[in-house]
Amino acid sequence: MTLSTLDWSIMGLYFLFVLVVGLMVSRKAGDSVDDFFLSGRNMTWWLLGISMVATTFSADTPNLVTDLVRQNGVSGNWGWWAFLLTGMLTVFVYAKLWRRSNVLTDVEFYELRYSGPAAAFLRGFRALYLGLVFNVLVMGAVSLAAVKFGEVVLGMPGWQTLLIAGSITLAYSTFGGLKAVIITDFVQFILAMIGSIWACIYLLGLPEVGGLSNLIAHENVSDKLSLLPDFGNPDVWVPVILVPLAVQWWASYYPGSEPGGGGYIAQRMFSAKDEKNAVGATLLYNAAHYALRPWPWILIALASLIVFPEMADIQRAFPNLSADKLGHDVAYPAMLTKLPSGLLGLVAASLVAAFMSTMSTQLNLGASYLVNDFYQRFFKPDASQSELVWAGRAFTVVSAILGLGLGLVLTNAGQAFNLLLLLGAGTGLIYILRWFWWRINAMTEIVAMIASLIIAGYFTFLHDGLGIMELAGWQKTVSGAVLTTITWVAATYFTAPTDDKTLRKFYRLIKPGGNGWDAVIDKANAEGDTMKKEQGQLPFEILCFVVGCITIYSALFATGNWIYGNTMPAAILTGITGVGLFFLITAWGKLQHE
Repeated sequence: MTLSTLDWSIMGLYFLFVLVVGLMVSRKAGDSVDDFFLSGRNMTWWLLGISMVATTFSADTPNLVTDLVRQNGVSGNWGWWAFLLTGMLTVFVYAKLWRRSNVLTDVEFYELRYSGPAAAFLRGFRALYLGLVFNVLVMGAVSLAAVKFGEVVLGMPGWQTLLIAGSITLAYSTFGGLKAVIITDFVQFILAMIGSIWACIYLLGLPEVGGLSNLIAHENVSDKLSLLPDFGNPDVWVPVILVPLAVQWWASYYPGSEPGGGGYIAQRMFSAKDEKNAVGATLLYNAAHYALRPWPWILIALASLIVFPEMADIQRAFPNLSADKLGHDVAYPAMLTKLPSGLLGLVAASLVAAFMSTMSTQLNLGASYLVNDFYQRFFKPDASQSELVWAGRAFTVVSAILGLGLGLVLTNAGQAFNLLLLLGAGTGLIYILRWFWWRINAMTEIVAMIASLIIAGYFTFLHDGLGIMELAGWQKTVSGAVLTTITWVAATYFTAPTDDKTLRKFYRLIKPGGNGWDAVIDKANAEGDTMKKEQGQLPFEILCFVVGCITIYSALFATGNWIYGNTMPAAILTGITGVGLFFLITAWGKLQHE
C-alpha cells in the first residue's frame, strides 16, 4: 500500500510547522545556555507535563507494546507499568528537590552533592556516557522503529526515512533548542492521541476483526486479555510482575523512569517556573503516560493477532521488508497499512512526529551534558554564552549522526530495552538514597557503574557459554541488581565520605527531610556551625506516592474492564480513581513549595 497525495500533504504540513517553530524561537534560544537547554526556566506545568508524555511516546513505543502483547498478552506490559512506582516517587519526593538544586543538568548535580577529584571524574564520565553512549543507544532504538515504519507504511528504504525525518529534527533542534522541542511536543501529543484512538476505532471495525466484542471473543485473543499474569505458573508471573514490582522499578536506570528522577524528566523539571510547576508537570506526565495512552496500542496489538496471527503472515504481506527487521513489533505498522487515505496520513504524521519528538529531546539533552558537564567544565570554563550555544549545536549534529546510524544496525526494539535494563541494574537505589543519606559518596557511584558494567557484560556475553547454570532474562536482571547493590554498599563504607563543607552546603540548599543527615547536622552544631534540621513532609509525601500509584493503576485497569465489558469491577475502579484524583489534587496544594 502506498500513501496518497492527501497523506503526504498532511505529513508535509507537520514538517513545515516544526521547521517554522524552530526558526521562530532560534534567536531567543541562542541568547544563553539556560535558554537553549532549559527554555529560560519559565515553563508552566501543563506544557512541561505534555512534553514529557510526548517525548516518552517515541516511534518505537507502540511497536514495543505490540511485541509484548503478541508474545506475553496484555499482562506483559508490567515490564514497563511497574515503572509507575518510580514516576510517582519522583512526583512527590524528588521533583521539588531537583528544581531546588538549580543546576543545568542532572550530571552537574554530582559536584553539588559530592566533593574532590572523584566528583569531577564522575561528572565528566557521566557526561560522556549519558551524552554519547547511552543517549546514542536510545536514539538507535527509536531510529530502528522509524526504519521499520518507513519500510512497512511509507514504502521507503530505512535510510531514506531516517534521512528525511532526521534532517528536519536536526534542523529545529539545532536552532530552536528546548523551547522548540517543547512547543512541537505539544502538537505531537495532540496528533498522537487523535491518530491512535481514531486508528484503533477504524481497525477494530475491519471485516476480519469484526468489532470489539468479536475481538475479545476470538480464539487468537481470548488468552491474551488478562491484566494480570497466570499466578498458578511461577515461570510466568515471577518475571512478568514480581520482578518488575519488587526489583526492577528501583534497581534499574531506564530513560524516562530513572529512580529519583533524571535525564529528560529532570531537564523538564529544571525548566519549570518553580517547584510547584515541577511537581504538577511530573504528576500530569505519569497520569497520561500510564493511564491515558496505552489502550489504543494494546487493542491494535490484539487485533493484529487476528489479521497477522503468525510472523509468516507479516512476511507474506510485506515481502520487501528486510529479513533482519522482521519481528512481532512490526505488526503495529503492518496494521496501519489497513487505514484509509487521510487517516493513514494523520497516523503516519503522528508516528513520525513521535520519532522526531524523542530524537529532538535526546539530542538537546545529550548536547547539554557534553557542553555543560564536559566541554565547559574541563576545557573552556571561561567560554561565552554564545560559544557554548554553538558548541551545543555542534554536539547535536554529531549525536544525530551516531544515533541515526545505529538505527540501521539494530534489528529488534526489545534488544535495546533489555540491554538498557541490564546495564543499569543495581544502580537505581543510589539515585533514590543519595538525597537522604549523607554517607553515599562519589566513589559509591563510580564503583556501582563499574560493577554494573562488568556484571552486565558477564551475563550478556560470558555466562551462557560457560555452561554453569542456565538463567532466564529476569534472573540475570535480579542477579545483576543484587550483586551490584552489595558491591556499592560495601564501597560506601570502605571509602571516604564527602567533605563536611560540601555536605552542609548541599543540605542547606536542598533541605531534604528524614533522619539520614543527622550525623552531618550534629557534627556541624558541635563545631559551632549552626544547622537546623529540616522537618520536611516526607511521611505525607510517601502517602501521596502510595495514593498516586493506586489511583493511576485503578484508572488503567478501570479502562481495561470497561473495554472488556466487566461493568462492576470497572465501576469500582473508576470510583477509586475519582477519590484518588481528588486527594492528589488537594495534596498538590498542600505540599510545601518554595
